Amino acid sequence: MNLKSLEKRLTYLTANAIRDYRMIEDGDRIMVCLSGGKDSYAMLEMLRHLQQRAPVRFELTAVNLDQKQPGWPEHVLPDYLDSLGVTYRILEQDTYSVVKSVLPEGKTMCSLCSRLRRGALYTAAEEMGMTKIALGHHRDDLVETLFLNMFYGGRLATMPPKLKSNDGRHVVIRPLAYVPERYLEDYAERKAFPIIPCNLCGSQPNLKRAEIKRMVREWEEADPNRLNVILRSMQNVRPSHLADDDLYDFEGLQGSVAPGMPDPVTGEEDAFAGLAVATDGPGH
Repeated sequence: MNLKSLEKRLTYLTANAIRDYRMIEDGDRIMVCLSGGKDSYAMLEMLRHLQQRAPVRFELTAVNLDQKQPGWPEHVLPDYLDSLGVTYRILEQDTYSVVKSVLPEGKTMCSLCSRLRRGALYTAAEEMGMTKIALGHHRDDLVETLFLNMFYGGRLATMPPKLKSNDGRHVVIRPLAYVPERYLEDYAERKAFPIIPCNLCGSQPNLKRAEIKRMVREWEEADPNRLNVILRSMQNVRPSHLADDDLYDFEGLQGSVAPGMPDPVTGEEDAFAGLAVATDGPGH
């Protein structure tokens, strides 16, 4: 598709996600987190388009965290944002040195880096009076995180389109939650965004996320609609058909015969009534 059609499609998907999860409300002051990557550039563009057309009024402030990585081109983002006339703020915090000093060489840095970056952004959002924090995660990120947590964390969880921080003081939104990554790659190339590569964690080889990304890409090549189906499954959760007894009362689920009472037809009692079995794990 041409650039105009692609931009229209991106705007449509972004607007749908915002509407479905009520991400933006009248009077919101939104911190648009820019990393220098294709996703956050595209998110800023989509929000600027919607700002002109949306039935509610909201403000945008682009924020970048300069983590003091060696070779970071400090002028790129300010020059780009100045050219757009976008209000912005550059935060400076040497998280790079912290990460490098704490983690041994060769260890994955993403988790610690993410926590430090999140803390800095939350603090700035509060100081600036921001009501929402917008992150550039897209549909593929949500799908990949689902399988990362499933395969390596033993839990069903992903990045939600909208999230309240643990302390309840911040609302995080992901306006690109419905957008396929391949659209963003195409859009970034056509728009010639000044991409700044991450040389802290993005360059680390053999990360688990990279393995999952390869798997997901192969699935999409085999069936272009498969990731959309997986995304819909996250929106159609049935706790009664999983196995989490914190989400569904399996213990209290009974048929017509109560535990310990004789079956009116066979006269036999429930063999497991009142029986506690110590186990070493599933199936034992």
